[in-house]
Amino acid sequence: MSDLGMTVQPPAETLPNPAEADNVIYNPSFAQLREFSRELETTTEFGSPSYVSEHRSRNADRTKNAVDDEFGADDYRHVETAYDAVHEEEMVCLDRQLGRHPENSYVCRLFVPKEYGRIALAWAKLFEPVADEASEPDFYTVQLPDHDEVAIRVVPDEGMTAVLGSDYTGEAKKSFLRLFMFYAKEQGGLGLHAGTKRVDLETEDGMETVGQVFLGLSGTGKSTLTAHGLGLEEPEEATMLQDDVCALLPDGSVAGSEGQGLFIKTIGLDADEQPALYDAATHESAVLENVDVAEDGTVDFDGDEYTTNTRAIIQREHLSSADDEIDLPEIDQVFFITRNPAMPPIAKLTPEEAAAAFMLGESVQTSAGDPSKAGESIRVVGTNPFIVGSKGEEGNRFRDLIADLGVECFVLNTGSVGDRDVGVDDTVTLLREVSRGTVSWGTDDATGLDVPTSVPGMDVGRFDVADALDDHEAHVERLRNERLVHLSKFDDLADEIEDAVY
Repeated sequence: MSDLGMTVQPPAETLPNPAEADNVIYNPSFAQLREFSRELETTTEFGSPSYVSEHRSRNADRTKNAVDDEFGADDYRHVETAYDAVHEEEMVCLDRQLGRHPENSYVCRLFVPKEYGRIALAWAKLFEPVADEASEPDFYTVQLPDHDEVAIRVVPDEGMTAVLGSDYTGEAKKSFLRLFMFYAKEQGGLGLHAGTKRVDLETEDGMETVGQVFLGLSGTGKSTLTAHGLGLEEPEEATMLQDDVCALLPDGSVAGSEGQGLFIKTIGLDADEQPALYDAATHESAVLENVDVAEDGTVDFDGDEYTTNTRAIIQREHLSSADDEIDLPEIDQVFFITRNPAMPPIAKLTPEEAAAAFMLGESVQTSAGDPSKAGESIRVVGTNPFIVGSKGEEGNRFRDLIADLGVECFVLNTGSVGDRDVGVDDTVTLLREVSRGTVSWGTDDATGLDVPTSVPGMDVGRFDVADALDDHEAHVERLRNERLVHLSKFDDLADEIEDAVY
């Protein structure tokens, strides 16, 4: 209930039964959805559909939720507008299952106007069909792209999101993943904007599995590293489980969310550097959004005619690096992806330092968030723009979970150290050898962090911060002061985490 005494009625009591409503097309096929938006489609050289949306990134500044924000009469009226439209307009409705974990899976229901079937097509290719068709939805989203005002309103306790005035597919996707993470926290776990990976290695005692989690903002290399095979050869292998959102649970397992597809960034997608992602994005089953596609269907992944936040919905079954499973049975290692020239290529963190890294969420802004600020330094708690509730409590929960579970944590710099670029091969070598446990560690005088002193197959010494960064002492000191100021903003954050800032 709001300060104005208003409430939003549960969607199940307010929205029509789509199977019985004359104005709702319930669970149409992919072919039907594609036909609904045929006039807006350009068919690619691969036979896949490509669309151009008016909105080309999320409207974070137009998003409010009833837990963290002042939610007044106008906000509830936005939700009511969404409810009314479902009764009055010709709509498409799809049900999909979010996650497979027995304690963290949900039925999701999306309503969009029929002429925007392309949004439903893309969204439906991310999540699996509902296992039990008789199940009632847990989460609901109504997306009305033609509304005259852009407003995204979230009522977490009711599992409801209204997306008004935006035709960007990412708004539909994140509306459900935001609630997935919120409910994971309610159950004692923690939702993460992260990819997950299983690395199977050959040891003297037989095969050993290492479970890895990668946290990073969209467009900073999270998908690339999560999908990378690390140069392993059979019987060893590295397989991607999840690309975007997951939930760390108290028992150490990590529940996945997207069971059928992935929403990947395609700008600069290269067949040689990212062969698995490239093959999936050029399969006829993919759906492209805001990618440069000529009238004859020729695709240019390097082009930015519409935006640098170009996207593709790809199918897991056509991604060679993806596993059949989406849940990680046990977490062993966490990597925070950053691009800060005053940081070593990798550093090992204590639980308190890791929680500080979680709260700092240091990265660079990408076009997926705010295109006007792409390339600028940014700090986002948990590299997760979709947190509902106290951010300080998120940091405390993260520290407690990884400490209890004995998880190793690292900060991974995929940009440059001073003027020395950290290449993909360098990062892959570090990840592979950290997985094997073959890295030797020692304290770095420049940063005070635990850094590699030797790495098989790599001259890690060339990335020494003191040697690579001019006036490194001033850079490191300024960075530490900025971090302290940032962490001081979170009243709920434990003191020992704030004191652990590096």
